[in-house]
Amino acid sequence: MSDQRLIQALDYILNHSDAASIEVLAEAVIRRRRNISLFNTVGNIPNPEKMANEISEKINESFGGGMEMMRKSVQEMIIKILLEHAPELTPKQVDELCEAWLPSQAKSEKGDLPKEALLSMIEQFISFSNGTMNKSTDESLRNEMGAWPQRYWGAFPPVIRQLITDYLKDKIPEKDFRSKIVIALGA
Repeated sequence: MSDQRLIQALDYILNHSDAASIEVLAEAVIRRRRNISLFNTVGNIPNPEKMANEISEKINESFGGGMEMMRKSVQEMIIKILLEHAPELTPKQVDELCEAWLPSQAKSEKGDLPKEALLSMIEQFISFSNGTMNKSTDESLRNEMGAWPQRYWGAFPPVIRQLITDYLKDKIPEKDFRSKIVIALGA
């Protein structure tokens, strides 16, 4: 195998993940399979990642307007490409592809941090709050970031803060907490 990212992912899954991580990973695999299946049904459409990069470059070259105007233009380009290359798609499928390639504003406002980073931060915060975090991990985080629990809390989107609060106050069981976190992050 030459793909270093694949090797790292497999190492994490096989050697470092816990039950909660496996659940999140399973949800991510299901979502990715759905997207791949959806992309394969539309046939001769460009790679979404490549397309997003190309569109991004064009936007940077030509647009001077606001983010909403750029967003609308990109969405229109995506729809035009979809209808040109896959006229058999239903309006619902077009919407799903648009959402996959250009997530809605509400999803993009969940934070600048990647979902994986937020999941790790949530796990660490819960472990610290429950008193199950080992001392060396806490010390390492404090050496790197200072008052890391406060920094993490400030970085969490409001919905995540509420779920953590409810979980720590035993208002929701762990299984429900994990499921709701996955849903809230859109993982």
